[in-house]
Amino acid sequence: MAQDYLTVSALTMYLKRKFEVDPHLQQVFLTGEISNFRMRPGHQYFNLKDEKSKISAVMFKGAFAKLNFKPEEGMKVLVVGRVSLFEGSGSYQIYIDRMEPDGVGALYQAYEQLKQKLHAEGLFHAPKKSLPKYPKKIAVLTSPSGAVIRDIITTIKRRYPIADIVLYPTVVQGKNSAPDIVRNIQRVEKAGDFDTMIIGRGGGSIEDLWPFNEEIVARSIFEARTPIISSVGHETDVTIADFVADMRAATPTAAAELAVPVLTEELMRIEEKQARLKQTIVNQIERKKQQHQRIIRSYLFQQPERLYESQALKVDQLKQRLTQQMQNDIYEKSKQSQLLSHRLAQVAPVYRVQQETVQLAYLTESLKRQMVALFDGKSQQFSQQVQALNLLSPLNIMGRGYNYTIDENGQFISSVKQLQVGEQVTVNYHDGQAKMKVIEVGEKQNDETDI
Repeated sequence: MAQDYLTVSALTMYLKRKFEVDPHLQQVFLTGEISNFRMRPGHQYFNLKDEKSKISAVMFKGAFAKLNFKPEEGMKVLVVGRVSLFEGSGSYQIYIDRMEPDGVGALYQAYEQLKQKLHAEGLFHAPKKSLPKYPKKIAVLTSPSGAVIRDIITTIKRRYPIADIVLYPTVVQGKNSAPDIVRNIQRVEKAGDFDTMIIGRGGGSIEDLWPFNEEIVARSIFEARTPIISSVGHETDVTIADFVADMRAATPTAAAELAVPVLTEELMRIEEKQARLKQTIVNQIERKKQQHQRIIRSYLFQQPERLYESQALKVDQLKQRLTQQMQNDIYEKSKQSQLLSHRLAQVAPVYRVQQETVQLAYLTESLKRQMVALFDGKSQQFSQQVQALNLLSPLNIMGRGYNYTIDENGQFISSVKQLQVGEQVTVNYHDGQAKMKVIEVGEKQNDETDI
């Protein structure tokens, strides 16, 4: 009988089904240490381990975004999820729905993480708002039934009873306290008429003080326009709110002392300043009187004419210098005027026109002479050229008995070879022309002599 063999996929699907139908694996509460963690942009993949074992873990993007702390390598955590099998690799893993730090140590780790984050953003070292010296209205955010409000009210009424104290009952412990603190800060800001805000509570464990380590509380304190005094826990307890606030007080009593001055001391300072001001005014008046007496006794008031004697002498000297300077200037200007007049006469247009007129007459006469000479020369040259031309003129040659013959087409006949018997030709003489008909053509014999 042949044995049926399963495929790897079939076996994996069977085991996956076993995981999914097991009710004990659908919601598993697990504690372990994070291992092989690296922040990814989407889903997170890492391991959970203890001293002996390790399990793969997956946390999808939506669940991971709800965490209020940043997981780190080696952090011990508490997780809730389901265990199943991943068919691709055949390995089982836990799919985490919720995760939180395990124990107080984890709270301190979350505290340090947020502290580093806000420090890097500059919330701790940003310029702090100054507390008003004489506040008229103070808002107190704390529990209405604790000792904090009683200590603050007692201290303020003892030191500065003219200040108004307004209590904003606030939940300062538990999971709902952080939103309540933020809400009351916003209420104070919305009112807009408070000079100072005190946020406080008594001492306690880190879990009790944890609302003041929440990021929303820290950012709300940082964004507030009203100066804030933080008084959370005892002197050794330091929260994130203390770093962000404009002033930290170790105790509620110290917060009240920072918020207001001592009225009696301020009144004494005012009285002292009034006395010093009066004495200063008296001294000033006395000094001014003495100065007035010295001025009255001075020679200027005893003999006022001496005040301007030196000035009168100076005026006379200046007048003499001015007169002398004016005379010198007039003399120099006269010389300069004469020089310019002489130079102007030399370049006056009338004289220049006369000079140019003489020059023009001279040039005109010279031009006439040159034109006559040029005309005579050209006439003589023309006559010579005419004579030379007459010597070479064909008409003069024809006058001596020479002529030329052309045929009916107007072509010159230079040889008897061009003539034909019976052809009509035209013979040109120096005084006219005659048409002739060729009767006979005879060529010149070689032994004949040209005439």
